[in-house]
Amino acid sequence: MILDPRPLARDLAQRAGDLLQPLPDRAGARRMLLEEIELEYPSLVPVQRAQVADWTIALLEDEDFFGTEYVGEAFAASGDADDTD
Repeated sequence: MILDPRPLARDLAQRAGDLLQPLPDRAGARRMLLEEIELEYPSLVPVQRAQVADWTIALLEDEDFFGTEYVGEAFAASGDADDTD
């Protein structure tokens, strides 16, 4: 049994770009991470797998992994004024 699963979370966070493609939302990422943890570390009990997944999500959030993407122009006019002259 692994005593400190935090290194596993760091490893998963480093590989998140490959593991979580296409980029899911946080809930989807957590599900995908739980599946990966179960495959790679079958000796962990469910509570430990959940803890590693939660730590991994927290690390990814600290790195702004789930950052906001804008569709279209972020500063486009609301449509009230016509800027085409």
